[in-house]
Amino acid sequence: MSIFSRTDKSIAGRWWWTVDRWMLGLIIVLIVTGLWLAMTASPAVAERLGLDPLHFAKRQMVFLALSLVTVVGVSLMPVKLIRRLCIVGLPVLFFLIILTLTIGPVYNGASRWLQIGSFTLQPSEFLKPVFIVVTAWLLSADFKDEAIPAKLISFALMLFVALLLLNQPDVGQTFLIALVWLAQMALAGLPMVWLISAGLVGVTSLLMAYQFFPHVASRINRFIDPASGDTFQTDKAVEAIEAGGLFGKGPGEGTVKLSLPDAHTDYIFAVIGEEFGALAGLLLLALFAGIVLRGLMHLLEEEEPFKLLAAAGLIMQFGAQALINIGVNLAILPSKGMTLPFVSYGGSSMLALALGMGMVLALTRRNRFITSDRSTFSFPGVT
Repeated sequence: MSIFSRTDKSIAGRWWWTVDRWMLGLIIVLIVTGLWLAMTASPAVAERLGLDPLHFAKRQMVFLALSLVTVVGVSLMPVKLIRRLCIVGLPVLFFLIILTLTIGPVYNGASRWLQIGSFTLQPSEFLKPVFIVVTAWLLSADFKDEAIPAKLISFALMLFVALLLLNQPDVGQTFLIALVWLAQMALAGLPMVWLISAGLVGVTSLLMAYQFFPHVASRINRFIDPASGDTFQTDKAVEAIEAGGLFGKGPGEGTVKLSLPDAHTDYIFAVIGEEFGALAGLLLLALFAGIVLRGLMHLLEEEEPFKLLAAAGLIMQFGAQALINIGVNLAILPSKGMTLPFVSYGGSSMLALALGMGMVLALTRRNRFITSDRSTFSFPGVT
């Protein structure tokens, strides 16, 4: 029995019959799974720091509850409101990132945060979904008026974003945003010669990052040649996954979290592998894949350029971030401080991902109705 009648014209009723409930359900399962995993991965880290064993778990519970509210709340929004909020929000986030460079605290040589009471805000996390939507808006304008230099403006914005993030410095976030931006440009019909040129610029930028950022060079060197430096965290992560085998040691029985500094954030997948086994890791990967594929399925029938470019970019960001985190845990990618979506501890990351996935749900909403002569559904686009 459905919660709302098909004839219900309220905001909640229209939302219920237009939102992708399967994708929403998968996201909720992922959020609940993240809380459960935080309960097993974070106590050891909290005790090592002299905190209450459930310190991170309690905070994670608050963040995940806020994330769930954000996903549902944003998914209720009309497309125009989402576009306008992102257009207004982008300069605000630029200002906040500049503040991190001037008055923000410095952790491990990086200035990426603003301290707001007990909450540490990382503006670059929110920049990702907002920039993706603004890029989609610019590129979609190119379909309506070729006189607008949309791609050129988008390129200039990308350079400015890269300049801000590299000054923090945050090479990983820069790489992720640039990767999604390039994919959006390809979807918007950027000529192949320009795509190749952009790719070459990306490769050149990576080489320059290797040359001018010592921590980037160190991570790449240690990835290529583990004997060239300290690879403690990566080695422990691989060791934990190998020790877990197919079914794992059991909840709470893992030992990697006792000595791994980032067991509740960047390396939580290793804790999953040790305590719940490779099978659980594959199921989690399937959950991420299900969300991504469900979103991409909607885009096969999308005709509006803005919705296509925005939703595709947000889905790619979500999927790519998960793959990068898991790749680092499996030692097939260089170490990078990137969270596992909705699973790793971190308020800014979690709320920003909730914002992004809420926008995906809003952008992929479809009218569902029963035709007068048969009990089948059709899915016309939402104007």
